[in-house]
Amino acid sequence: MRTVGLTGGIGAGKSEAVRLLAARGAVIVDADLIAREVVAPGTPGLAAVVAEFGPEVLTAEGALDRARLGGVVFADPSRLRALNAIVHPLVAARSAELQAAAAPDAVVVHDVPLLAENRLQDRYDLVIVVDASAETRLDRLLRRRGMTEADARARMAAQASREERLAIADFVLDNDGSPADLERQVDELWPRLARPA
Repeated sequence: MRTVGLTGGIGAGKSEAVRLLAARGAVIVDADLIAREVVAPGTPGLAAVVAEFGPEVLTAEGALDRARLGGVVFADPSRLRALNAIVHPLVAARSAELQAAAAPDAVVVHDVPLLAENRLQDRYDLVIVVDASAETRLDRLLRRRGMTEADARARMAAQASREERLAIADFVLDNDGSPADLERQVDELWPRLARPA
């Protein structure tokens, strides 16, 4: 089994790279998806979040009100640390379960948006960074996601710098070009990932 950490700044095209790797046979472990699973209604994770932040972080239906919780944690770093102390261990445990269920010869790609920020590179055999210039990323966020320029720039600034991500990369997928350019790079990279570790 080969474990791969994959990351990239917002708007770099990480999701497309993940899709291309999955199409070639990679087992995908999506940290964002798991983070939602572990705080779904009825889970111990949601109960822990409510115990820490109070029932006001729930919707009328009993689900996590992400916008309300975000308003609390992004305004106070100590509250964000408290949330991360609950969620991160649950995400790590579920990610480990999914990896353990993969075939012995699998390429397991962990899609981790904050890999560089949380210094998680040593957890993986290899790290892939999907990279694009700030100009390309900003354009994608404005055109494809409909963000305002101020919101897009704030989100980009809140993440690790391009240099910090590139410093931990074993492989870089340059995604300033066309979708075909990215696919060609994935085609070139895949045999190296699929080779026995």
